Amino acid sequence: MDAARWSRLQVLFHDALSVPESDRERWLDEVCREDASLRDDLRRLLAADARATSWLDRGAAGSARALLEPDVHPETIGPYRIRRVLGRGGMGVVYLAEREDLGSHVAVKVLRAPLVSALGRTRFDDEARTLARLNHPSITRLFDAGTLPDGTPYMVMEYVQGESLMAYCERAQCDVEQRLDLFREVAEAVDYAHRQAIIHRDLKPSNILVAPGETGRAPVVKLLDFGIARPLDRPDLWRTQTGQWVMTPAYAAPEQLRGEAVGVFTDVYALGVMLYELLTGTPPFDLAGCTPGQVEQIVLGQEPEKPSVRVARVGRVTARTWPDRQAWADLDLLCLKAMHKDPARRYASVEALLRDLQHLRRREPLEARPDAPGYRLGLFVQRNRRPVLAAVLGAVAFIGVTGFYTWRLRSARDTALQEAGRAQRIERFMMALFEDGDVSVGPPDSLRVTTLLERGVREAQMLEAEPDVQTELYMTLGRLYQQLGDLDRADSLLSAALRQREQYLGVDHPSVARSRVALGRLRNDQAAFDEAERLIREGLLAIRRRLPDRHPAEAEALTALGHALTEQGSYDRAVAVLEEAARFQTDPASLSETLTELANAHFYAGRYATSDSLNRLVLALDQRHFGRRHPRVAGSLINLGATRHQLGYFEEAEGLYRQALEINLAYFGPDRVETAANLRMLGQTLAFQGRYDEALEVLRPALAVHERVYGRDHPNIASLLNELGTVALQQDDFASAEAFFSRMVAIYRTVYQDGHYYTGIGLANLASVYLAEGRYGRAEPLFRDAVVLFRRTLGATHIQTGIARIKLGRVLLRSGRPQEALGDLRAGYDILNAQTSPSVSWLQAARGDLAEAYERLGNPEQAAVFRSERAAAEAAHPDR
Repeated sequence: MDAARWSRLQVLFHDALSVPESDRERWLDEVCREDASLRDDLRRLLAADARATSWLDRGAAGSARALLEPDVHPETIGPYRIRRVLGRGGMGVVYLAEREDLGSHVAVKVLRAPLVSALGRTRFDDEARTLARLNHPSITRLFDAGTLPDGTPYMVMEYVQGESLMAYCERAQCDVEQRLDLFREVAEAVDYAHRQAIIHRDLKPSNILVAPGETGRAPVVKLLDFGIARPLDRPDLWRTQTGQWVMTPAYAAPEQLRGEAVGVFTDVYALGVMLYELLTGTPPFDLAGCTPGQVEQIVLGQEPEKPSVRVARVGRVTARTWPDRQAWADLDLLCLKAMHKDPARRYASVEALLRDLQHLRRREPLEARPDAPGYRLGLFVQRNRRPVLAAVLGAVAFIGVTGFYTWRLRSARDTALQEAGRAQRIERFMMALFEDGDVSVGPPDSLRVTTLLERGVREAQMLEAEPDVQTELYMTLGRLYQQLGDLDRADSLLSAALRQREQYLGVDHPSVARSRVALGRLRNDQAAFDEAERLIREGLLAIRRRLPDRHPAEAEALTALGHALTEQGSYDRAVAVLEEAARFQTDPASLSETLTELANAHFYAGRYATSDSLNRLVLALDQRHFGRRHPRVAGSLINLGATRHQLGYFEEAEGLYRQALEINLAYFGPDRVETAANLRMLGQTLAFQGRYDEALEVLRPALAVHERVYGRDHPNIASLLNELGTVALQQDDFASAEAFFSRMVAIYRTVYQDGHYYTGIGLANLASVYLAEGRYGRAEPLFRDAVVLFRRTLGATHIQTGIARIKLGRVLLRSGRPQEALGDLRAGYDILNAQTSPSVSWLQAARGDLAEAYERLGNPEQAAVFRSERAAAEAAHPDR
C-alpha cells in the first residue's frame, strides 16, 4: 500500500468514527463510490478497531496494517527458529522464537519495513538503543539486534510468559495491598528509566506483563514496549507531534493530546491513570469509540471521579479489603495528584510518587497533602505516636502551620478535636488559594495571586484567639509575598509574626528565632544588610541557647547569615561562617545548599577558580543524592556554568546550561520560571559568543514567562532586561538597549532605591550605551554614580567597582582627558589584576585603554608593557 493511499485511509477512518453506526454503511458507499477497494479496506479497519485488543494493545492503525498486508514471516532469524506469532503492532510483528541448541525461548520483534515511514524506522532503532541502556529486573531485556538479509531490522528480547497487569489482577483477585505492590514495582522500573534519562511516553497496563514467581515467591513484573520512549537528551522529545497518535489515548497526558512538551511528568500522569484502573477496575474516562477531538474534549475538560467514589459506585470487591476511610482518602489524593492536568502540579518525579506510596503503606502523612490537625490526629490514633512536624513552603505551605498547631495541642485530645475544625477551615482555604494561583506557574486570568493572598491575610487576621496558627500563617504568607517581590507586604506580615511570637512565647523561644531568621532573609532582599545580619545573628544566638549543639536549625541559620554577609560584600566573613555551617552538616541536601552559598561568596569576590571547584563538588553531591536528572542537579549545573562563563570558557558554560535546560524542560516544561531562569543564563553566554540572534531566541520567551509570573516590576524581570540590553548594545541597537537598561534601573530604584549594588549595575550598563554612542557627557555622571554606589555597598576593591572605574576611565579617555582617565583605569586594572584570571575581558580592556592613555601622555615604554601583557593573555587563552 503506497503512502498516499494509507494517509487517505487514515483520514477517512477518523471521519468514519464520528458517523453513527446506523448511518456508517451509507456514508461509506457515498465517500467510496468510485473506489470499492478503499471502501473494503475502511470496513476492515473499522472492524479491527472495534475488536482492538492484542498482546501489544495495538491501535486501529496497527490493526489495519495487520489485516491489509499479507502475513508472511521467516522460518529463522539468526540462530533462532520462529515458532509462532505473539502479537502484531502498527510497526512490527513479535514472534516467539527458540534457540534450539540452547533450548531457550526469546521474543523477536521484526519491523514491517515496507509499511513504515522513515520516522517509524527511527522509532524502531530508538527502541533498540533505549533497551540496550536499561538493565532492571522489571524491564524486559534486549539480547541482540540486527537486520535480515533484505535489510529489515529486528530485536531479540527476553520472552516473558505472563499476562497483562489488569488480567492478572482480575484472575488472581488481588486485593488493594497486592495491587499496590505490583504498582510499586512498575513505578520503580519507570523511576529507574528516568534516572537513565529515558521517558517511556506510552505506559499502560497492556505494556506490563506479570509472570508467576518461583515457588513461594511474589510474581514478577515486566515493563515492555519502549517503542516511543525517548532519551531526555533528545530535543525532539519535548513536543508530541500533533496529528500523529504515537500514544494510547486512554493513558495519554493532557500535554500529549495538545502536542505540547512532554517529560518525566508525562510518565507520572500515566502511572496515575494506571493506579486508578488498578484500584477501580476501570479507566478514569470512558473513551471507547471516541474520535481524537472527543478524546481531547473529555480528558482536557473533565475531572475524574475519585477512585474511592468509583469503587463504591461500581461495587468493586477490592473496596472491602481495605475498609480504612483515611487510607482511601490518601489513595484518592495520591492518584489524582499524579493525574493533575497541569504538569507542574503533579508529583515532580516518580521518586516523589513512590515516597508518598511508602508513606501511605506506613500510615504516615503524605507529602502531597497539608498536615491538617485532624489528619495528623487521626494518624496519631492509628499509630499511637506523635506525628512528625514538618514545614513545607509552596502550594502546600500550610503544612508547617498545622504541624506546629498539633504539637501545641497534643496534651488535650478533646480540645484538639474541638479546635481543629477552625484550623481545618483555614487549611482548606489555603489549599484552595494555592490551587487557584500557583506562584511558580503564574497568575490565572480570572484572579491574580496577590488578590488570593490578601484573602488569606484577612482570614488570618480573624485568628487572634489562636496566635500560634495566626503567626504561622503570617510567616507563610509573608514568604510568598517575598517570592512575588512585594517586599513591603512581606515585611508587615513577617514583622507581625515576630512581634506576636515574642509576646506569647518569649524572646528566646526557637520559633521566635525562626521568625528572626526569616525576617533577616527579607531584609537582605530589601538591601538592609546590617539589619539582616543583626536579626539572623539574634536568631542564631537563641537557637544555640535553646537547642542542642550542632542542631540542624543552627546550620540553617549560619547558612542564612553567610548569604547575608555575601550580599553585604563581606565575602571573607561569609566564607568563615559558611565553612562553619558545612563542618557539622550531615544531611546531603542541606550540605549542598550551604556549599552553594559558599561557592557564591567566592564567586562574587571574584575568586572564580575556587567557586568553580566548589560548584563541581556540589554537582557531584547532588548527582549522588538526587540522581543525575533532578532539578537540584539542574541548579548545580547552572552554577557551574556561571563560573565557567566568568573564567571565559563560554562554550563549556553553554554545554552546562543546555544540560540543565534538558532537565528543567523535562521536569517543569517550557513555561515555568525555573526553565526561564535557565534560558536567561544560556542567553547570556550565547551573547558573549557573538551569537546574538540565538540569544534573543531564548531571552525573549524567558522574559515573557517572568513577566507572567512576577508582573512587570519584579527584580527578576530586571535581570532579564539586563541580558536583552546587552544583546541590543552588541548589535548596535542603541535605542532598544537604552530602553531595556532604563527600565532595569527604574525597577531596581523602585525596589531598592539606591541602596543595592544592582542599581549600580543598571546605571553602569545604561552609561555603556551612551559610551558606545559617543554621548560621553551623559555617560560620565552615570558611571560616577555607579562607582559611588559600588564603593558604598560592595567596597572600594570589589570587582564591580573595578569594572565601573575602567569604564569611567574609558569615557574620560574618549573625551580627550587621558590624564584623568589614567587614575580610574589604573585603579580598575589593579582591582581586577589582583582577583581575576589574566584573560578576563574587562582586564584585557583595561590593558588596551591603559596602553592608549600612556601613548597619548608620551610614555610609549609603559604603553608597550600593557600591550605585551594583553598579547600574552590572548596567546595563553586563545579560546576566550
